[in-house]
Amino acid sequence: MSDATIADVARRAGVSATTVSRFLAGQSVRAADTIRAAVQELDYRPSPVARSLRSGRTRSIALVVPDVTNPFFAAVVKGAEAVARQDDYNLFLYNTDENVDREVSVLADLVGRVDGVILAPTVESDDAPLRAHQAGLPVVFLDREIGGSPMFDAVLVDNAGGSRRAAEHLLDLGHRRIAIVNGTQHSTPGRQRREGFLETLKSRGVEPPEAYHELGDFREEGGYQSVMRLLALEHPPTAIYVTNNLMTIGALRALHDLGVRVPDQVSLVGFDDLQLAALLPPPLTVVDRPMEEQGALAMRLLLGRLQDSQDSTPRRIVLETKLLVRGSTAPPRDPAPIAATGSATPAPRHPFHTSHRRPT
Repeated sequence: MSDATIADVARRAGVSATTVSRFLAGQSVRAADTIRAAVQELDYRPSPVARSLRSGRTRSIALVVPDVTNPFFAAVVKGAEAVARQDDYNLFLYNTDENVDREVSVLADLVGRVDGVILAPTVESDDAPLRAHQAGLPVVFLDREIGGSPMFDAVLVDNAGGSRRAAEHLLDLGHRRIAIVNGTQHSTPGRQRREGFLETLKSRGVEPPEAYHELGDFREEGGYQSVMRLLALEHPPTAIYVTNNLMTIGALRALHDLGVRVPDQVSLVGFDDLQLAALLPPPLTVVDRPMEEQGALAMRLLLGRLQDSQDSTPRRIVLETKLLVRGSTAPPRDPAPIAATGSATPAPRHPFHTSHRRPT
């Protein structure tokens, strides 16, 4: 970068430094062509601080997510950052750790320090985004939203549709003893994925017993403990649907520790593709979505809102999902049906209940 200053540009153009400053701010000035030529000849680049002072903008965007360890949010950051860089914006990442109080504190601190926020709210009942909005901080929701929030832009995914595809796939394979490992029901994906999955099972005459409804926390350990409990049941499921990628990792760890053969003993479907999912033995069947595109679209919505703050019409984008069928799902060896009462019919215990070692 050149060391030229506004004073150097003014001398080269034969005008005052004030005139150059007004030109750089986009105002109409005399000798504009001469100033432009001087800027190019000297390779002058105004500093970010100076530009912020002139425009009243920080050229900074905050991306606030509930869990930075989740590979989904890593992909979102990549997509959002690419768009921000094109418009010369800085992107700052904040982690709320699925903690509402932490989110409230982060949003309060960001008012006046960034131009806008892309937010994945911790819970749907959250009112911190409303307070930020009232304080003049533009907010775009990503992946999650809050109840009764028509004034916010949002980029979401068809969670229910993805879960329907997973349920239909397992049913079509012949599974009837199907369990679900879900995340918190206070969040948009947790609630919608559970509803879409269970409604599809019910429409096909399958109503899993309560013991097949595991509530995790969207964390790896939650997935691990949920699958350990499911496989300890007297009549364990022949298929398990895990509703996010971190819990899927935990589920895979539990299956490994128990020496369970997938899909010979249990079929497994996860939500969100993993970088190594296609390389696992066997490759993992997943509900996939355009993760980087979600981040990029959220950033475009926010930058568009900053450019046209007078447009109050909320923009809501819902992206489609697709089922990637791989080797972790197969017809059950024991397709015993679920009884009409919702309890599993008696069935032989799976062989992994007698040994925690991987079969040789």
